[in-house]
Amino acid sequence: MSTQYDAHRSTGGYGVLVTLSEPEIVPAPSGAQYVISYAEHRAVIVEVGAMVREYTVGGRDVFVPFAQSEVAPVFNGAVLLPWPNRLRDGAYTVDGTTYELAQSEPARGNALHGLACWTRWSLVQTTASSVTLELALPAQKGWPFQLVSQARYALSDAGLEVTLTTRNVGVGTAPYGVGFHPWLSPGGASLDECTVRLDATTHVTVDERLLPTGTEPVAGPFDLVAERSLAGLDLDDAWLGVTRDAEGRSWCRLGRPDGRTPAVWMDESMDAWQVCSADHIPHFHRAGLAAEPMSCVADAFNTGERLVRLAPGDVHVVRWGATLL
Repeated sequence: MSTQYDAHRSTGGYGVLVTLSEPEIVPAPSGAQYVISYAEHRAVIVEVGAMVREYTVGGRDVFVPFAQSEVAPVFNGAVLLPWPNRLRDGAYTVDGTTYELAQSEPARGNALHGLACWTRWSLVQTTASSVTLELALPAQKGWPFQLVSQARYALSDAGLEVTLTTRNVGVGTAPYGVGFHPWLSPGGASLDECTVRLDATTHVTVDERLLPTGTEPVAGPFDLVAERSLAGLDLDDAWLGVTRDAEGRSWCRLGRPDGRTPAVWMDESMDAWQVCSADHIPHFHRAGLAAEPMSCVADAFNTGERLVRLAPGDVHVVRWGATLL
């Protein structure tokens, strides 16, 4: 049956209000859904934020999923660019000019997780086991630069591998950092029943706004070098001093009571971790463990620590992945 429209003039006669007499199909809040699979591995990558809505191995969750009908509750698997984590006051200075961005974390007065999370990425290419999405990030208020990023998600026997390539296609040297926001799934268990292990030896200290104040060797609740219980651990912290395996990968692992271990790795292109137990997220309280590979920690636009400076034409590439051990 064809859809019919009823139209009438709005108050004042300045426009036409069109009412659908039969509702059309409502698109998913996360946009188009791209399902990829390889053997026991299956992932759903979505248009909005290039997020990973689901990743399973043999039907077991590696990442905490969210429903197709809902908005991603906690940046699930999102690409965080042109900065990850927090930016103090939403302000930064480049070549003597200060720019101000919206404070998307108003309670702490910070701009949170960049500009790419809630935008629609365009499809570039898809196969049975991979998909590539692209975002042309335009210049806008508080961000006078232009970047084009491509995110490729691919499944294999080794798990999920993500490669992000970003090019500065505008004028001016852009400050740049990138991170990703997967939540490792406890597999139906309580997070208190799980363990955590992180390949990093330096903890980043923070103030009350969760902005960095310095670093310290890992100790006490921040020493995750050896596997330890998550019971009683309240984490929303960054780590440096990463250690790597023979393949150059640094890992964050969540040990579950079912004997399986969802894990995230990053290669030498990134050297910072953020780990969050969601103790202070009421709608997601300890529902998973964020294991976030990053190229820099919070407020890099102001501190300059590990900040990438992308000149016109420059390209920056990072790689990370996940699997179920």
